[in-house]
Amino acid sequence: MGKEIKTNAMRILDRQKIPYRLNRYECDNFIDGMVIADQLGQPYEISFKTLVTTGKSGKYYVFALPVDRELDRKKAAKAVGEKSIELLPVKEINQVTGYIRGGCTPIGMKKQYPTVIHNSAEQLEEMIISGGRLGEQIFLKPQDLLKACSGRFEDIVKETGGE
Repeated sequence: MGKEIKTNAMRILDRQKIPYRLNRYECDNFIDGMVIADQLGQPYEISFKTLVTTGKSGKYYVFALPVDRELDRKKAAKAVGEKSIELLPVKEINQVTGYIRGGCTPIGMKKQYPTVIHNSAEQLEEMIISGGRLGEQIFLKPQDLLKACSGRFEDIVKETGGE
């Protein structure tokens, strides 16, 4: 049996002695987090996606939010002290983070960028984030994710039901 190949995220969690569970699943081509949650029968509110953005200053920022919610760029920019932010183009994700689209996680990027996790996670006992590559998920406590990525909780999503 071969040695398990861990992602940066898993190595960091191990090094910080943060408990987590790993879930592996078949993923031939990534569509989006809601499709994955549906396929695996996981509630959207505990399944978080990771978005990487660029601020007007040129700095990068990371946001983790439930897969069925949309990032409110005004709230997100305010949370990181920027005038405005834009989503990082997909073709730049690997270069900036070291991860690929669908496998991007707030933990263990090439550099530790300022990270904001949607405040709905504060009420959760456990949340799901990408494990650092397609077909792998990490289940962990929200407070442990905060610690692992030096993040903080803020309201960063658009209100549901129109604006």
